[in-house]
Amino acid sequence: MSFLDNKSEILEAAYSALSNNYKGVDVDLYDICKQQRQSDPVIEADFMKSLAVATHADVRHTNPVFAVFKYSDIRQVLSDADTFTSGFIRAGLGQFFGGDGLIILAMDGQEHKETRALLKPIFMPANVRGYTDLISEIAREEFIKPVLPLGKFDLMDFGLYFPIRVIYQLIGFPKDMLGDIYELAAMGLAIIAGPQLDESKLADTITRSVDAADKMRARLVELSKRRREEGDFGRDLISQLILAEHKGQRLTDHEVGTFAGSLLPASGETTTRTFSCLMTILLSRPELWERLKADRSLIPKAINEATRYEGVATVKVRQSSKDTEIRGVKIPKGALVQCLVASANRDEEVFENPDVFDIDRKPAVNFTFGFGPHMCIGQFIAKMELEAALNALMDLMPKLRLDPDYPSPEIKGAQLRGVSEIHVRWD
Repeated sequence: MSFLDNKSEILEAAYSALSNNYKGVDVDLYDICKQQRQSDPVIEADFMKSLAVATHADVRHTNPVFAVFKYSDIRQVLSDADTFTSGFIRAGLGQFFGGDGLIILAMDGQEHKETRALLKPIFMPANVRGYTDLISEIAREEFIKPVLPLGKFDLMDFGLYFPIRVIYQLIGFPKDMLGDIYELAAMGLAIIAGPQLDESKLADTITRSVDAADKMRARLVELSKRRREEGDFGRDLISQLILAEHKGQRLTDHEVGTFAGSLLPASGETTTRTFSCLMTILLSRPELWERLKADRSLIPKAINEATRYEGVATVKVRQSSKDTEIRGVKIPKGALVQCLVASANRDEEVFENPDVFDIDRKPAVNFTFGFGPHMCIGQFIAKMELEAALNALMDLMPKLRLDPDYPSPEIKGAQLRGVSEIHVRWD
């Protein structure tokens, strides 16, 4: 079955709405960050609000806000989960999930350690590698081969639908439920699009987001019940959650649905944005595309460099649990600290020629997937999907190039970076 037969206007509208919600003002973000690194690397200001985008905090908060721009300072903040906590997210982004806002992003201390320990084995390379062939087959058979006769299309159709198809396969959706996955994915996008700067819109977006979260959770609970009744357990997320122990007990179907539902909304969307940035960079420099095609061992390096050079999320926020200071600037207890990871990833003290995309760059940790206790648990799956996508495109569309009949794609976004369209053609 081709994804062309199952495209969803609802999903595409939800993705567009999410992108617009976090687009903000059209500025040269990297130039602004560079100036801040050099002149004033720690400031008391709501930097993201100045760019007209919301963060994971509740817009109605009254806490002082600081912004941090240097790599070393941001590494320290993200590493020290005792001093710089994440619980404030429960009253911010968490409120759009309904219930008690129980999402792993909003957990601190022992609660976070226990939940991550529950989920971590499912997302580690040893388990994820078992899906390599399946992910590759999905990319080739369901997405690339069906469009080959067209000679041209918008590559972002593949970029949007493929990661969602994969993640719902890994969750454990049976084939007879796959027809619903794009509608469920649209619900997930509606949830993370909830945060607003305009308080007058907040009540409406909370209502719509919580409704979407409830419907998504209900489907996941239904899936958990079905899997438990059938007793056919595999490596998929639902099976592993059913079999896992949490605080000495097995999870109920409702808890399985809650845990899975808290992970889903951003799981495909972040891969979509990374794919859009990576392909824009590579196809805008055909010599790079040809080099990767000739030496596939460079693909992981290209993916890592893309996440540094154009990370999909520009900021990560924490809250100070006590009076402290960063680079001599006093940070009071309760203050929100905006870590501009987009700035850290181009810090001249860490990355040589940081404004150049260089796949031969000496490896160094970038913060696009976070750092410390809250590092993204799904990054290995995302990278595997991207590798499968690139290999499939190179094998089946060796003459892939940007379509000159359309404007060149441009990466934009003050909070979430990415490209909406990448028109390509091939022979």
